[in-house]
Amino acid sequence: MLGFSLPKLIVLALIIAAIWYGFKFFNRAQSTSKSEVPGDDTDSVIPDAVDMVACEICGDFVPAKGTTSCGKEGCPYPG
Repeated sequence: MLGFSLPKLIVLALIIAAIWYGFKFFNRAQSTSKSEVPGDDTDSVIPDAVDMVACEICGDFVPAKGTTSCGKEGCPYPG
């Protein structure tokens, strides 16, 4: 009644393959259509990066430029 036969397994494999490749095609079509939208430069925006150095006293990482004192005795940064 619910036995597995070779034709049933082949049809099941074909259905699964069709769904799998359908999703791949659909996702690929969506990703290319999003990148072709004129004026959409959100992917090219790079956040500002800051060089960090370890504090010799407390060991915390602080920005290399514009750092103020952490308040601990002997802090090498001006307060």
